[in-house]
Amino acid sequence: MSRTVRTYVTIGVIVSIVGLLSLFLRAVLPASPNVVQPIAYNHKIHIETVGLNCKDCHLNVETMAKASIPALEVCQACHNEEPISKSPIEKELLQYVSEKKEIPWVQIYSVPEQVYFSHRRHVMIGGLECSSCHGEIAAMTTPVSYQAVPVTMKNCMACHKQNKVTNDCLTCHL
Repeated sequence: MSRTVRTYVTIGVIVSIVGLLSLFLRAVLPASPNVVQPIAYNHKIHIETVGLNCKDCHLNVETMAKASIPALEVCQACHNEEPISKSPIEKELLQYVSEKKEIPWVQIYSVPEQVYFSHRRHVMIGGLECSSCHGEIAAMTTPVSYQAVPVTMKNCMACHKQNKVTNDCLTCHL
């Protein structure tokens, strides 16, 4: 084998190893902890005091694969031009509303590209509560800044086993 061919083979092997390693690390490591959200959203107030539930803001949770991060129009349904509280946080929200500017929420949960995850399948068909994966979010007074239950192969497999759901690779991996 010529020196040039060996060089290309070596480079190919190194690139393959690095690619596989990065896929493995993304699958087993949780997202970076303590992300700062643009608004200090309080789930507890919205759930206990106002009486909202998850699907009121995460509109697609029962119908699609992705639950959706709330768009500005979701917040505007209650928070329009005039404040409904004395909260300084609401004033921040109303600034986004008045400027018609989407809130740049930071997505905390994601699955690797090679994984298919459907909120509809887990919530509607599987009957899982949001807290199964997102922790006691209804009691949170600060915005979500980390994965309560890290999206890892180990956690998904344990949940499937506990709920007597198939662990066949092709169920989740495309």
